[in-house]
Amino acid sequence: MPKQCTHLDTIRTVTPSALGCEECLKTGDAWFHLRVCRTCGHVGCCDQSPGRHATKHYHATQHPIIEGYDPPEGWGWCYVDKVTFDLSDRKTPRNGPIPRYY
Repeated sequence: MPKQCTHLDTIRTVTPSALGCEECLKTGDAWFHLRVCRTCGHVGCCDQSPGRHATKHYHATQHPIIEGYDPPEGWGWCYVDKVTFDLSDRKTPRNGPIPRYY
């Protein structure tokens, strides 16, 4: 039987914290894709980005669920259970245009 996420009950409707990766915007660094934390709304860059800020946010906070935010991909990832799942029916809306840095 496929493994399932045991943290789906922690998913919240969030307001994204920034129009890009919070940390990269502060330092002027580039990112590749964005992830939004579905516990608090932190926007961080993906693991293909040099900063890997979404994963660093998880390690600092233990917030388990991220969503593929930009581009909006309709999936979620649980860091704890290491599984991907469908979020297409409850995507986080953007607060405005996201600048491109890649």
